[in-house]
Formats: sequence, C-alpha cells, structure tokens
Amino acid sequence: MAGNRRGDRRGQHGNQPAKLIAVAAILIGLVLVSLRLLPGSPLESSAASQWGDPSTAARSTDSAADRRSRPSPTPSPTPSLAPLPFEAKDLNLNIKGWYSWSVLDRRTNEIIGSKNMDETSTTASLIKSWIVADYLRRAADAGQTPSDAKLADATQIIRDSDNTRAEQFYNGVGRSASIKRLISICKLTDSSVAADGGWSRTNLSPRDAARLGNCIADGRAAGPKWTKWLLNEMKLVRGSGDFGIRKAFPAAEQKKIAIKNGWIDRTREQEMHINCLAIGDTWTMGVMVRYPINLGYDYGMKNCQKITKALLRDDT
Repeated sequence: MAGNRRGDRRGQHGNQPAKLIAVAAILIGLVLVSLRLLPGSPLESSAASQWGDPSTAARSTDSAADRRSRPSPTPSPTPSLAPLPFEAKDLNLNIKGWYSWSVLDRRTNEIIGSKNMDETSTTASLIKSWIVADYLRRAADAGQTPSDAKLADATQIIRDSDNTRAEQFYNGVGRSASIKRLISICKLTDSSVAADGGWSRTNLSPRDAARLGNCIADGRAAGPKWTKWLLNEMKLVRGSGDFGIRKAFPAAEQKKIAIKNGWIDRTREQEMHINCLAIGDTWTMGVMVRYPINLGYDYGMKNCQKITKALLRDDT
C-alpha cells in the first residue's frame, strides 16, 4: 500500500512541468496581445495605430475646419421680370359717365386696376371672342373640324364683328350655357348671364375682361388646336372695330396686340356702352366706359384709348 502511494505522488509530480509550460504559454500570448494594443509599443498593430492616430484625428479636424472656413456659394439671383407697359395709378381724366379698367400680368396672374374694376357693364360685341372660342374648343373636343365656310364665318365675327353670324354661333353653343362655361372655365368672379339670355347683354367687369383675355391667350378658351388661329384673327380686327387699347401703343406694337371691342347704344338706359379687350405678349387688359347716349360712339372709343394712354409707362 505504501509503495502504491509513493508511485501516485511521483505520477502527480511528473504532470506538474507540463501544466506550468501550458500556463506560461498562455501568459506569454496575453503579453504579446497587450503589446500589440499598447500605443508606442514596437509590436503595435497598424490597425490600432490608425484607429488612435492623433495625426489622423488632426487631419479630420483640420478638414472640417477648412470646410467651415470656406465661403458659402452665393445663390444665383432670381431673374426679375421686365415691367409691364402699364403703371397702376388713380386717373382723373375728366371723362363723363362711368369708366373702369384692369390689367392682368400673364406671367404672374397679378391683377391691377381701378377701384371699381369689379363693377360690370354689358359687353356688346366684346363677348364674340368667347363665343367663337367656345365653338372651336367644343368642335375639337368632339373630334370635329369646322368646315372652311364655318371658319370664314368665325373670321367675319372676329374681324368684322358680324352680328348675324354671331347669333348663329351663339345658338349653336347653347346660348346662356355658353356664358356659364365662360364663367367656369375662365374663373370669372364678377360676371353673369344676361337676364334676357342674349350675348350682347352679358354682364362683364373690366377685371373679368382681363381674365377672359388671359383665358384666350393660355388656350383654355379655344383649346390647344385653335388658340393660335383665334389670336391671329383678333390681331386682324379691322374697320369700325379697330379702336381703343392698342391704338395707344406705337404703330410697330399695334400689330402684335390681339383685340376684340364692343360698342352699342342702349336706348332703354339712354347710354352708350363701349368696351375694349386687348391681349399682349405678357399682359391682358379690359377697359369699359358708359356715358350719356347723346355723346355718340366716337366719344367712348377715344376715351378707351385715352385711359390706356394715361396708364402707359413713360418708356413705352
């Protein structure tokens, strides 16, 4: 028994060197790992150096500082719009009766005008511009092309203000229903259908006349197919209907301005109603005058031009 115990102790003592070697190896390994992670150590790893390298941090900080020190780029200025040929002003023109005016900037939809620009008067032939536009747009929407004869009639309505053909077109587009479409499509706020349903007594304000002009110019009225055609016809208005707004401009400018005017003697009211609509490249304008019937047509036609001339900028 004693011999066996001594043998066991020898066996235990014999295993101790192996254990010591294993422990030493583990400790050496830990030391080496610590040295690789220790800053300034010869065994420092490149990854550890990069992660904690103060020079890298300095470069990063300097870069941020550089970016902060750089001047911010100057934003490009918003291009300003050229002024319209009109100036908003109060007029005192010694005109008998009632008069009102409005100008719409087609680029911004801004409207300027007299204090009473929302008051209405009867349109007379001015409304024919809408009647023809409504006919052309509806025909295109229905997939129809007006005959040459119909287009010739439309030309006479616009250029020569033919009443008989205008009445035929008005019947064809539904009479009062057409004026209701005008108010809806062109977003008019002051105007209304005539009590008797006739086109001549449609109630329109100068502000809504300018909106009608814009509605024609931007294609809502006649539609994309016929807008250019209609504007060209309105530039070719001739004879007794060629008066008013565009006559206030230099001769070279007049041929570029589309117009449709209205003029009528209202015997019931004993008044003359003279109305002017004009469409320029960047603007539309409505002018209306109403005065005693005994003063005649020419008085109102000249005053429509006179009002426009008074509103033009000096450099126009």
